[in-house]
Amino acid sequence: MSNLVTIGLIQASNEADGSESVAVHKEMAIEKHIKLIRHAAEKGAQIVCLQEIFYGPYFCTEQNAKWYDAAEEIPNGPTTSRFQALARELGIAIVLPIYEREGIATYYNTAAVIDADGSYLGKYRKHHIPQVNVGNSGNGFWEKYYFKPGNLGYPVFDTAFAKVGVYICYDRHFPEGARLLGLNGAEIVFNPSATVAGLSEYLWKLEQPAHAVANGYYIGAINRVGMEGPWNLGEFYGQSYLCDPRGSFVAIGSRDKDEVVIGTMDRELIREVRNTWQFFRDRRPETYREMTELLP
Repeated sequence: MSNLVTIGLIQASNEADGSESVAVHKEMAIEKHIKLIRHAAEKGAQIVCLQEIFYGPYFCTEQNAKWYDAAEEIPNGPTTSRFQALARELGIAIVLPIYEREGIATYYNTAAVIDADGSYLGKYRKHHIPQVNVGNSGNGFWEKYYFKPGNLGYPVFDTAFAKVGVYICYDRHFPEGARLLGLNGAEIVFNPSATVAGLSEYLWKLEQPAHAVANGYYIGAINRVGMEGPWNLGEFYGQSYLCDPRGSFVAIGSRDKDEVVIGTMDRELIREVRNTWQFFRDRRPETYREMTELLP
């Protein structure tokens, strides 16, 4: 396994108005992202990650049961199968964030991880489900209407190129899970997001480089771009980036353009940084017991 791995991060706008049917959104977005993935592969990407629930608008801006129809079973749904075939064709690993349905009507915000041979490695379910007001409108992302909190822990997936962890959007505000992904062996953690300008924008380039430094791994942070109608809740400000374990930005995207952000991950740098700082060695887990007992 080579120490150098080319990472592709895909940020994109949603082109259909939210009043359109779920089927229209999914087909338009899937076709668009297949083209972007092919472009990433042409640029040498070996692992590609898409944005949070990539195949439509970030519908959590409203409470509308219509969007439940966007959910699919994983791995047995059509979108996962379609991207398994694409990964196999291109010889790349894909982190595929989609809306998951389990059973009749249980829903999660999930990312499937597909290896370069098209095999399904597993999935991560978003743990932290907020009810957050944004901007000055009093509107918010009604995530608790759509998602049950994740219940699969913090798995790490051993792809053909690197050991991959996933942390979705609002998860990034919580260092505990970021640490567990490192302890579980992650060499790169992807954070597919849908985040708008306003309250937390200044944290976008602060928190995740801090996770990378504290845990000695790479971070791939992905955010969509543009405004999404009819809600126009705020600007999705892009700026997807790859950050190394020193906290340095390897590659960063624009604020407002559909884009494939390409950067190189050096697995040897992970070893070098961990040997220098030894944060995992110097942990004192026996002193942290109160964390699971203390409540605000």
